[in-house]
Amino acid sequence: MSDKESKLAAGSIITMLGSVILRLGGFIYRFILSRLLTTAEYGIVGLTLPFQNTFIIAASGGIPPAIAKYVSQYKAVDDKRMVHQISVTGMKLMIFLSIIAAIIMLLISEPVAMTMWHKPEAILPLRLVSLIVPFSVIVGALRGIFQGFYNMQDLFYSKFIEQIATLILASSLVFIGWYAAGAVLGTALGFLVSLLGSYYLYKRDIKDVYLTEEYDKLSFKEESQIMIQIFKFSIPVVISGIAEIILYDSGTFFIGIFLPALFAGLYTNATAISRIPLIIANSISISVLPATSEADSLADEKLLKMYIHQAYRYTSLTSLPVTAFIIVYSLPLMSILFGENFAGGAGALSISASGMFFFSMYLIASSMCQGLGKPSFPMYSLIVGAIISIVSCVYLIPLFDIRGASLATTIATFILMLMTIFEVTHLTKVHPPYKDLLKILIITIIMMIIMNFAPKTLLGMIVGGAVASIIYIFLIVYLKAIKSEDMTFVEHIANKTGPLKKYLNKVIVRVNDHIES
Repeated sequence: MSDKESKLAAGSIITMLGSVILRLGGFIYRFILSRLLTTAEYGIVGLTLPFQNTFIIAASGGIPPAIAKYVSQYKAVDDKRMVHQISVTGMKLMIFLSIIAAIIMLLISEPVAMTMWHKPEAILPLRLVSLIVPFSVIVGALRGIFQGFYNMQDLFYSKFIEQIATLILASSLVFIGWYAAGAVLGTALGFLVSLLGSYYLYKRDIKDVYLTEEYDKLSFKEESQIMIQIFKFSIPVVISGIAEIILYDSGTFFIGIFLPALFAGLYTNATAISRIPLIIANSISISVLPATSEADSLADEKLLKMYIHQAYRYTSLTSLPVTAFIIVYSLPLMSILFGENFAGGAGALSISASGMFFFSMYLIASSMCQGLGKPSFPMYSLIVGAIISIVSCVYLIPLFDIRGASLATTIATFILMLMTIFEVTHLTKVHPPYKDLLKILIITIIMMIIMNFAPKTLLGMIVGGAVASIIYIFLIVYLKAIKSEDMTFVEHIANKTGPLKKYLNKVIVRVNDHIES
């Protein structure tokens, strides 16, 4: 395979490995808390998540990506003074915004808990969210610097430290009797530990290595110009981030209004499992953006078409069978991962899984739009999706409980997907590989039928999933639902398998021969 054919696969695999590790840690956290707290107590923790995410995004002001962009830009020309100033100015902005956000969160916590949700037990956890915001925002600034320096190792370490610290501290506080408030406080302390660890990494690998001099301070006018520059870049990021959170978490918020807290616990864990396919989509979308940008800048229509078709096929080939597995085995997944008390979330999980596949396809099309120099359309479509999600939640949750919340998100993500794919097609005149995608869909349905014959137990899930996966792979190859260039994705996975590599490569050669015949 050529370097251009393998570019999308190589970037996707590297990113996906880190994402899998972090996602696994998130499930361990939920696994432990689900067993230490009652379903209702865990529901209170779940109700705080939309506020955590929204205020972190709002307080950061979209500044970490701006820091990453401009740090990278000035580092490329070795302008150390501006690298330093962007980092300092970005940090000042984020600290100021985080203080405002923390105060607002503190003020609205009681009205939300008492007036909107009628759940007084949610007051203290919501107030503790105000502690999370400042720590998380400063950590975000340091991560933006890491990203700007292309120091993905320290970026991963920063997130890993946060995850481990949160897991240990939250679990400990819950165990000693702090319940839902302990879980939220543990999250705040996790960000504090991550802040300390991230600053150590920043000082060791960036400040003491690259920013070793004393730099003159900019005038107020110069620093104001930098602030305006950062804000111009960050505003669309903030709008997109908040719209995405509304799309994801409006269900949780309205469950708090219409249903008892225990339903929020069921829904929180159901949506966590349903987002597993997004690991794959996020990994591919990160690589799609520069790939499509390169092909567009070269005006190479053939290369652009290859990247677009690859992205759609990679996402469908990997995300669809995972989605099918989650839909069929939603009941044992909820019971095994979180305990029998959470089995009631299985119906919501089945519906949410479909919605997250639609969102996976949106992510791919969105990255293509950005790579083609049209970043505004994904933002507008996200806003539309968020509005649809809110309206649907208000109507559907009273009718179908948490399944209504899942259905609302699924409707919104489906419309979001169609809008963005249509825009990519309009921009590039390249249609999705409909024939290949239809084959993958039919084979996935066959896979689901096979899995449905297995009992909905742990053993049935393992055996049914294994048999169905083997048949899925066989049919994908036999019916030529993939192309020879797609095998690069498989080759990169095989190259990570150590001693199995030589055996898997022999299979890959035979598959390639069949596809090309």
